[in-house]
Amino acid sequence: MNSSLPADAPLIREPLHAPVAHLIRGGVVEGIHYGSVVVLGPDGDVRFQLGDIEAACYPRSALKPVQAVAMLRAGLPLDGELLSLAAASHSGEETHLAGARRILELAGLTEDHLRNVPDLPFDPAVRDTWVRENRPPSRLAQNCSGKHAAMLYTARLNGWSLDDYLDPAHPLQQAIAEIVEDLTGQRVATVTVDGCGAPLFAVSLHGLARAAARITTAAPGTPEARVADAMRTHAEAASGTRRDVAALMRAVPGLLAKDGFEGVQVAALPDGTAVAVKIADGGHRARVPVAAAALARAGVDPSLLTRFAGQPLLGGGRPVGSVRPVRALDPVTIPARA
Repeated sequence: MNSSLPADAPLIREPLHAPVAHLIRGGVVEGIHYGSVVVLGPDGDVRFQLGDIEAACYPRSALKPVQAVAMLRAGLPLDGELLSLAAASHSGEETHLAGARRILELAGLTEDHLRNVPDLPFDPAVRDTWVRENRPPSRLAQNCSGKHAAMLYTARLNGWSLDDYLDPAHPLQQAIAEIVEDLTGQRVATVTVDGCGAPLFAVSLHGLARAAARITTAAPGTPEARVADAMRTHAEAASGTRRDVAALMRAVPGLLAKDGFEGVQVAALPDGTAVAVKIADGGHRARVPVAAAALARAGVDPSLLTRFAGQPLLGGGRPVGSVRPVRALDPVTIPARA
C-alpha cells in the first residue's frame, strides 16, 4: 500500500453517486439517499465499490486522524486522551473543554490564541444546557478546538508564527498537506476552508480509505499507530459519550472510525481492511447504516453491527419504516472478523 510518490490528484467533477440507501415507509420506497462506498481488503485492493470513489471530495473531519499524524511527525508530544482529542470532532462536554484547555496550557497559550470559529457544543443535550444557562458560544466549545489547540502547540514547538497558523501557506499547513498526500497516496486536488476555519484538502474517497488503512497497519510506536491507539482507547475523547462513532469503535474490536460533516465516514481494522462512505446529500441518518453495511460486507461480524442499522422511521409515534442500505451492500461470503 505504500508508494514512494503520490499519484495524480483526483479529478474535480460532479461525482457519479449511486443509490446507497432507501427510506422505506410502510413497505414503499419513499426516498433515496445517493452516495459512494468503497471497501478495501487487507492487501489494499478494492474489494467493493459503489458510486464514484475516485472523484475529488472533501473528507471534512474524517481527515483529522491524518492531520494528527502530521502534527506528531512535526514534533507534537501528545499521547492518550489528549492525542485523541487532537483528532476529535468533540461534543463539547466539559471533559473535552478541559482537555483542549490543557493542550493550550502545555503550549503556554490560552483560548484567545485559537482561531477556530466560536460555537455552542455539538452535543444537543450539552448545547441545550448552555442555552438554559445563557452561556455564549466559545472557541473552546467548538467541536474542532482540540485540533486547533494541537495545531498551535505544534507551531509553538517549531518556532512557527501563531496568528496565521490556519493559512494554507503556513509551514504547519504545508507539513499537514504533505502527510495528507503521503497517507492517501495521491496529490491534493484543491484546498479550501473547512467550517472551523482550517484548510480543507480534497482527496478521493478511495484515498481516504487508503489513509485510514495506512494508519491502522503502521508499526507500533509510529505516529500513525499512536493516533490509532489513542482514538481507539479514548473513543469518547475523539467524539463524545453519546456519539455513534464512539459506540462503533467500542462495538468492533480494533476498529478505528471517524465521521465528518456532510455524510462522510471512514473506518479501518488493524489488518488494513477499510471502508469509506460519502452520503451525497450529507444525510446523517444514512451515514451510520450505510457504514455499518459496508463493514459487514468487509467481513465484520454483522451481529456486532445490529445497533447501527439505523433509527426507525415513525408514523403516529410508532415504527413504520427505516433507512435501509441497498441490496448491493448486503454481506457476501467473506470470512467474518470479531
